[in-house]
Amino acid sequence: MLEAAKPAAAGESCARRLQDHMLSVLLCPQKPTLTNLISVGGGQQQDWSAHYRLYSKERMDEEVLFQAALHEVLSALPDSSPLCIALDDTLVRKCGTHIEGVSWRRDPLGPAFQTNLVRGQRYLQMSAAWPLATGAARMVPVVFEHAPSAPKAPKGADETQLAEHREAKRQMCLNAYALKQMARVREITPEQRRVIFCGDGSYTNSTITRNLPAACTYIGRIRKDAKLHHLPAISTQEKVNGRPTRYGKPAPTPEELRCDELIPWQQVRAFAAGKTHHFRIKTLDQVLWRKSGTKKVVRVVVIAPLGYRLRKGNRLLYRLPSFLICTDPQLPVEELLQYYLWRWGIEVNFRDEKTLLGAGEAQVRTAASNRHLPAMIVAAYSLLWVAALRLHAQGNLPPGVQPPKWRTKKILDPHALPATADLLRTLRYEMWAQALRPGSFYHFTHRQKPNTKSPKPSPNLPGALLDVA
Repeated sequence: MLEAAKPAAAGESCARRLQDHMLSVLLCPQKPTLTNLISVGGGQQQDWSAHYRLYSKERMDEEVLFQAALHEVLSALPDSSPLCIALDDTLVRKCGTHIEGVSWRRDPLGPAFQTNLVRGQRYLQMSAAWPLATGAARMVPVVFEHAPSAPKAPKGADETQLAEHREAKRQMCLNAYALKQMARVREITPEQRRVIFCGDGSYTNSTITRNLPAACTYIGRIRKDAKLHHLPAISTQEKVNGRPTRYGKPAPTPEELRCDELIPWQQVRAFAAGKTHHFRIKTLDQVLWRKSGTKKVVRVVVIAPLGYRLRKGNRLLYRLPSFLICTDPQLPVEELLQYYLWRWGIEVNFRDEKTLLGAGEAQVRTAASNRHLPAMIVAAYSLLWVAALRLHAQGNLPPGVQPPKWRTKKILDPHALPATADLLRTLRYEMWAQALRPGSFYHFTHRQKPNTKSPKPSPNLPGALLDVA
């Protein structure tokens, strides 16, 4: 999959450096700064300026890398299946005052009763669903874009400067970034395949729903008190004076629909959290939402909260209900629910990219470097999973490093996907085993009876390197 770096670079030497960096990101056991990536690739005693110019002088195009991942996902989909895309943004904390795109933002991990502010950078990501035989799907990143806010207007700005500032705020908001990437994904995808975008409540607004590209559907969360209307009744009487009726009678809000005992609950099967669940839902078809306008007939779905127990024998707890809106009323409810449940995979991608690979931790300042270097890290993560999913579809995943003894008691599904940390350990084993000592790593993949009564244990360098992930 590293061959995708060749058309993404400006020349042969840039492509070689880009391939080295993408492989070094997956092998680096430390913070993935550009200095550490150069050292992992063995270039610490050579001139380092060309490595920095690869990003600061815009000598790579990360969109080409993500296009390769998107084409792999499209090739794995059946001809009649739509392309499911999850979109969301994430915050990478930064402390520097001269880093391009850093500003004060609300901390999403802060408590609900107190709004905390942190300095950080904002990135927009889109991940495509790779369906699996079990009903689950693995989300593969296909878009990763730096999404900074517009800078503040200067003090004492005149009317012209204030107008330019207001226009910059409209062009540099998250909705504008999302619509631009939606249009790009729609352009790459074949015309006969429908694209379904899934977002959270922050993207469910009039800007997104009214400006969707052609042959696209949006599924997102909606407020429980959203104002809905039935379709206007077709009048056979003579035309009366005044404006034509565009909205019908008020429809019940999603919360009122949930509490209405006259409307029965329906049971729908969907895969989530490792197994198939039975969800209780209510739906309201052929309604209009004020924010989506009169040209978008939508469907509202209410999902009853699922019960769960913190431990066996504990009392039954319940989550909050969910309220969804879909811009395609003809989409079956089972598929609508399953597509939105797959959206959680983008949160898993954020966790892996920031904790295991350190996306956004590189110490660069310029606008080009902050746009290209984190995108390269996410592209390496995406291509790693594309390679793993291709092997998984063929049924020949490479043997991983033997897990610790305390993990072997748990019965694992042989058809389940490995974790990202397991893929990184396997890759490091393949790259480092023969380089350190040929023939000495067989006990990592083949179980041997350990000597549990060794009187003098000594640190094991290969074991420490392969377990550093």
